[in-house]
Amino acid sequence: MTTTPANASPSHASQATRAVRGRVLHFQRDPQFHEDAYQYWEDGLLIIRDGRIVAAGDHGRLAAEIPAGTEVIDHRGKLIVPGFIDTHVHFPQTDIIASPSPGLLHWLETYTFPEERRFEDPDYARGVAGFFTEELLRNGTTSAVVWSTVHAASADALFAESHQRNLRMVTGKVLMDRNCPEFLRDTAESGARDSAELLSRWHGKGRLGYAITPRFAPTSSEAQLATCAELARAYPDAYIQTHVAENRDEVRWVAELFPHARSYLDVYDHYGLLRPGAFYGHAIYLDQDDRRRLADSGAAVAHCPTSNLFLGSGFYDFHQSDANRLNVTLATDVGGGTSFSMLRTMNAAHKVARMGGYYLTALRMFYLATRAAADALGWSERVGSFTPGCEADFIVLDPQATPLIARRSARSETLEEQLFAFAMLGDDRVIDQVYVMGEAV
Repeated sequence: MTTTPANASPSHASQATRAVRGRVLHFQRDPQFHEDAYQYWEDGLLIIRDGRIVAAGDHGRLAAEIPAGTEVIDHRGKLIVPGFIDTHVHFPQTDIIASPSPGLLHWLETYTFPEERRFEDPDYARGVAGFFTEELLRNGTTSAVVWSTVHAASADALFAESHQRNLRMVTGKVLMDRNCPEFLRDTAESGARDSAELLSRWHGKGRLGYAITPRFAPTSSEAQLATCAELARAYPDAYIQTHVAENRDEVRWVAELFPHARSYLDVYDHYGLLRPGAFYGHAIYLDQDDRRRLADSGAAVAHCPTSNLFLGSGFYDFHQSDANRLNVTLATDVGGGTSFSMLRTMNAAHKVARMGGYYLTALRMFYLATRAAADALGWSERVGSFTPGCEADFIVLDPQATPLIARRSARSETLEEQLFAFAMLGDDRVIDQVYVMGEAV
């Protein structure tokens, strides 16, 4: 075999088999509830063929299985983990990140809606989609569940950009037929028609998936929610994404608009939108009946700690989440969220949990950003781990990325300490390399 240093840049795009050496970590289940939740090899090896994992394990055990002449890419001393999966992020809000606002509704009216209007221009949408996907990759995010705008052209732009880069991505056209500016309003009929056309064009193409996307209950009439239900029945393998119980004002508003619903979540449940593959952003203000129903349905929570803090929405309750075994995932929620970095999102998640008297470990945070999201998407045999047969989307984290991280890493005596240093001190600088289907990008 030949060995290539990690900082070399040989042309090996046509090579069918390659091996990657370094400290290798992946998850099999939730470390909060299982002692055997993860596998870690201090001197590990990934063997990759045609973009998929053939084997993962200890280098000493697997080295003999490397075919003669195979290039071994050397990342020794660095940590190799599956690529991050962001389960709730708005690509049209890329350029309004860090916009000052006293709260959610003001932020929507002042910044979000005017910016989203610009996505009726396909050229503008393509330009932002290109930057957005680059920013995800720069931060180690190789898959995401993404929001577009009400314009079909915005979803087309992101799908095309993701397909060109061979990324495993989900998005959908926003559905919004009331309580929004006229320039962003569709109708129940036009929204369903556009969604069905996008579904037929993109869902299942390459590594892409479509999400039925009502913005949130206040901006969809009952007629539009009924068309969402029809789409969900017609396309049982489509994803669903929306917002729920993000702040108290929003919850009160939903109670006024849907007086016959038991709760905010019950509005979606009434229309058959709670099922596996459905993602509910925020989910802060739920009661016990809501949590039980959410858990029973197989739907997932997209926990968005940086946006919850930025907009003053509230703290996610991990105690109740665990008690009900909710499917929790981690999300940046850019642009209400303040960073594309899943490491910085972990930082906020840990602090939010501590404010509720809950200790969120680094091991669990990395699980939430990888395997938990893959499981919630039904992708456990595709991405999110190094199980043989999975697509080889992974990232390399550098414990020498900054002088401070290097000093702290030198004192780390356990895997938990090293991961915690990455989560508390890290950002895009920690991401040394990103691989998509086994190719360095």
